[in-house]
Amino acid sequence: QVQLVESGGGLVQPGGSLRLSCAASGSIFSIYAMGWYRQAPGKQRELVARITTGGSRNYADSVKGRFTISISRENDKYTMYLQMDSLKPEDTAVYFCKVQATVSPYDFWGQGTQVTVSS
Repeated sequence: QVQLVESGGGLVQPGGSLRLSCAASGSIFSIYAMGWYRQAPGKQRELVARITTGGSRNYADSVKGRFTISISRENDKYTMYLQMDSLKPEDTAVYFCKVQATVSPYDFWGQGTQVTVSS
């Protein structure tokens, strides 16, 4: 099993920045990728950014050049970050951390953190 704790959401003005964190503990040896997804009201959940433990990254077109995903490992924990710059109102959503692992149930989700971009 993998346990996830998210933090870092909040209210920010357009053009501002936020950093989200997701700490993964438990069976971290089984993790091969981590990612951030978001879901706005009335919309489907979508991939924002994903990173493998080998360092490969991919981003949604809508956030390229503005968001940066990174990952670090310390002893028995992985921590994933999403640095969000030049935020726009359309970035408003609940952001979820997802871990992909080789142990059942293979996909682990965080509880979600609200990001609101508004003046």
